[in-house]
Formats: sequence, C-alpha cells, structure tokens
Amino acid sequence: MAKILFVMTGADTWTLADGTKHPTGFWAEEFAVPYAAVKAAGYEVVVATPDGVVPPVDQGSLAAAANGGQDRADAFAATLAASTELRTPIKLSEVDLADYAAVFYPGGHGPMEDLAVNAESGEILTAALASGKPLAVVCHGPAALLAATKADGTNAFAGYAVTGFTNAEEIQGGLADKAKWLLQDRLVEIGADFRAGAPWAPNIVVDRNLITGQNPASSARVAEELLHSLT
Repeated sequence: MAKILFVMTGADTWTLADGTKHPTGFWAEEFAVPYAAVKAAGYEVVVATPDGVVPPVDQGSLAAAANGGQDRADAFAATLAASTELRTPIKLSEVDLADYAAVFYPGGHGPMEDLAVNAESGEILTAALASGKPLAVVCHGPAALLAATKADGTNAFAGYAVTGFTNAEEIQGGLADKAKWLLQDRLVEIGADFRAGAPWAPNIVVDRNLITGQNPASSARVAEELLHSLT
C-alpha cells in the first residue's frame, strides 16, 4: 500500500505580537477531509511532527460555528478520534521521502508557530518539490514554505504560484491586528506568486507538482487534486 506523509504542527499555541499565547493547533477540517479521501482511495497515512509530538487540534475548529453546524463538527471529531495515525506520529528527522508517494501539510495557526521556522520541515519541502512528487499544502500550512531555504539562501518556492490564508481572511477572522506577521505578506516576500481568491470560498492553485489551498473550504478540492495527480 502506497503511503502519504502528513506533516503536521506540534504547537498548541501561537505567539501574538504582544507576546501572549493564542490557543491553536491544526484545523480539524483540513486534516479530516484529506485524510478520509486518501484513506478511501487506498493509501496509508503516516503523520510526522517536530520531535514526534502528538499534533494538537485547535479546539475552535471543532465548534459548530466553525463547521456550518454541529453535525459536521461531530463528523470531523469522529474522524480525528478514529485516526490512530494522529496518536503515533514519527519525528520529522525520521522521514525518508523515498517511502512516500506524496506529501501533505494541513493548516491551522499551529504551523505559523513551529513549521514556519523548522529546518527539518523545510528540507522535506525542498526535497519533495524537487522530487516531482505531489506536494499539497492548505490554509496556514504554507507557513512551512517559509523555512524551505536552499543552499544559495533563496527560498525553494520563489517563483511558484501559491495560495494560502489571505490577509483579508485574517482580518475578518479577527486576528490580523494581533499577529506578528501575516502569511500572505511573508509568501510574497519570499518571491512566491500569491493568488488570493474570495474570502472563505474554495480556491486552489496548482503549479507543477505543488498544490495549495486557500482556506478550510479548499480542503476537499486540494485532496481531489492530490489524488488526481497520483493516478
């Protein structure tokens, strides 16, 4: 059975500009929807995190209001509870890219705290991009791209068309004025061609083997494109 690597945050808080810690983690929909899709397609999932810590879910992502109702929130919670892979992650340092058919990064504000500055994750991303294997990243997951620095000091994703959680969405979500930095701004700074869609609407961007999704609502389309690229 072919395996897909899910690289996930180990951070349960996000440090804001004033130094306070905002509770966070990974966003439930952004894990649950792609996880269910790739498992249904017959793939094995392996979760990797910094130091092999169990990835924390952002409790806000399990609220009814964040999911269009309690039924959907409960369905995502059930998927997380049944996902044994979440409880047995490997360390990023243990990843051998040759073992995987594709790589996927879900979001949540957690990656803004740890994966954005994690060199091991940056090496995985750089290698995955160069390998031609499908590489899918959604919402705040593209924060991890910031750590993908090549030997010459440039970012591996410079010149790539990408999307991710937009400034407009961060403003509407109420955290933009509290953040140390905004994802859209940083992706532009590293030389990526950032392509924003309408706030909260599904939007994916595909550039070569890189698939990026803008927000939680883009998770299903990211998963579809990932599976399509594997056929």
